[in-house]
Amino acid sequence: MSAAGLLAPAPAPAGAPPAPEYYPEEDEELESAEDDERSCRGRESDEDTEDASETDLAKHDEEDYVEMKEQMYQDKLASLKRQLQQLQEGTLQEYQKRMKKLDQQYKERIRNAELFLQLETEQVERNYIKEKKAAVKEFEDKKVELKENLIAELEEKKKMIENEKLTMELTGDSMEVKPIMTRKLRRRPNDPVPIPDKRRKPAPAQLNYLLTDEQIMEDLRTLNKLKSPKRPASPSSPEHLPATPAESPAQRFEARIEDGKLYYDKRWYHKSQAIYLESKDNQKLSCVISSVGANEIWVRKTSDSTKMRIYLGQLQRGLFVIRRRECEQYLQIDPKGSESRQLESVRIADRHSAFFPPGDLQRQAIL
Repeated sequence: MSAAGLLAPAPAPAGAPPAPEYYPEEDEELESAEDDERSCRGRESDEDTEDASETDLAKHDEEDYVEMKEQMYQDKLASLKRQLQQLQEGTLQEYQKRMKKLDQQYKERIRNAELFLQLETEQVERNYIKEKKAAVKEFEDKKVELKENLIAELEEKKKMIENEKLTMELTGDSMEVKPIMTRKLRRRPNDPVPIPDKRRKPAPAQLNYLLTDEQIMEDLRTLNKLKSPKRPASPSSPEHLPATPAESPAQRFEARIEDGKLYYDKRWYHKSQAIYLESKDNQKLSCVISSVGANEIWVRKTSDSTKMRIYLGQLQRGLFVIRRRECEQYLQIDPKGSESRQLESVRIADRHSAFFPPGDLQRQAIL
């Protein structure tokens, strides 16, 4: 059959409605529309298939993940239980490592503590020895200082005592007790004349000698024989004034003691006053009145600082004669050449200058 016969329409049966007219362009359009529809349906069916397969695959993967997660959990739990059991038994490797590290740290700290203790002990021992030496040294220094201070204090006291002794030698004994003045009541007309008590008879002057009386008298006689005659002296020199001859024993001198002062030959004499003492054998001694008692006076020789006691009866009978020394003689330098005694004599002379006669030209010239 040819293509034209194939493409020609078939005859219509009787009684059938008339066939529509056929156009080839319309057929092509219809076929293309059908093809598109079929292809669209095929694509839709493929997409539905793919969606179904993907859903099944996702479900399968989720189940596998859950199973895997459960398996990992079980494995992890089993591992932790195994590690806990090893930890309780002490065989866990990590535990052993850490215990070894802690033990090393412990031993290191113990060693450091022992070294620090040893170091501190040595330091304390050194400080103790050092402080002990310092304390001993300070004690020795304080002891030496105390000894030196005591020696210096004693030396100072010694000097003060020596100065006081020197002052007492120049001015008289300041430690002597002043005589107690007794009140004498006037005798009534009808009272009997008081008889002097023989028991209180004044004793002679007491001097302690190492020689006997005979030896002393013999020495005095020898000295008087060998004594050279005095040179003629100028009248201005009080040291060589002519000695007043001693009065005869029958001659009486007025002598009494009142208020701690001696009244003799119409003149008053007091303690620490420089005088000349003339004895019966014409010996002239330079003395200082050391003290004035109730019935006697003590005098000290300026030559050898020895003391003598002279009673009022001896002065009244003329056994001893007291004369005042001039200011020039009073200011004479000590025989030993002591400047301190010379200055002390000057001070004493100034202090007692009121007792010199106001018309004494020599005293006025010196002062």
